[in-house]
Amino acid sequence: MKYKSLVSINDYSKKEILRILDLAAEFEEHPQPQLLNGKVVATLFYEPSTRTRLSFESAVNRLGGRVFGFTDSSSSSVTKGETIKDTIKTVSNYCDLIVIRHPLEGSALYASEEATVPVINAGDGANQHPTQTLLDLYSIKKTQGTLEDLNIFLVGDLKYGRTVHSLLMAMSHFNTTFNFISPKELNMPDEYKLHLDKLGLKYYEHLDFTEIISRADIVYMTRVQKERFSDPMEYEKVKNVYVLKNSMLENTKSNMKVLHPLPRVNEIHTDVDKNKKAYYFTQALNGVYARQAIIASILGLK
Repeated sequence: MKYKSLVSINDYSKKEILRILDLAAEFEEHPQPQLLNGKVVATLFYEPSTRTRLSFESAVNRLGGRVFGFTDSSSSSVTKGETIKDTIKTVSNYCDLIVIRHPLEGSALYASEEATVPVINAGDGANQHPTQTLLDLYSIKKTQGTLEDLNIFLVGDLKYGRTVHSLLMAMSHFNTTFNFISPKELNMPDEYKLHLDKLGLKYYEHLDFTEIISRADIVYMTRVQKERFSDPMEYEKVKNVYVLKNSMLENTKSNMKVLHPLPRVNEIHTDVDKNKKAYYFTQALNGVYARQAIIASILGLK
């Protein structure tokens, strides 16, 4: 896996995914080995980010490396008209690894083709978010004891939600049963359903989940992403369609956990936070360990 960019979760085999999760567990137990001493990581965030950017920076710092970059395109030469190609070629000269988030689908792949160092995709439009997926898998495995034969509920924006797209692709290695809960305007794209059909995996589509939540092992909530809508009226129609409340968790499985890639808006009521089944803040912490594992693996340090 050394020097191999991570653009899509499909870049990793099932064996490689499990190896990353094992490494994440090692880093959780021993979080600050100085493996990156003398290494420099560039974080190029053309879109705003809190958890992804800061957890990458935390991961690099805990590993003894250094970080530089920009937090939105307005603070870079993009404002002067510089192309992503020229930015990537230039930044490659200054670092050992590039982490990029960009609003255009395919931008991370393009960056990996132009860079002379490995590239990690920190989200490209509505396409993929593979490092989020690996921390999600780590969270699921920690809470369920396995990744096999689970019933996963994906709720909210399944059309534009890159986190659910990547999670579906990864969990399709593990005989998962999927429940897709979304308004019709935000249904899971057909290409992902066709992928599950080819594998013979079960999936069900619902407009509501209040009557069936008791079947879930994992409820993965997502926000409806205003920034993906060109028509504000379409966003207003669907923005509050699902709100998970504490009372809805009463008859759920004892092992069930609520995950969310964050940030949340209204889709999880704050009264859920105190419930032991709420796992989203610990999930965010798991992002540091998973990203330490990804960085160390790509640079051949583990």
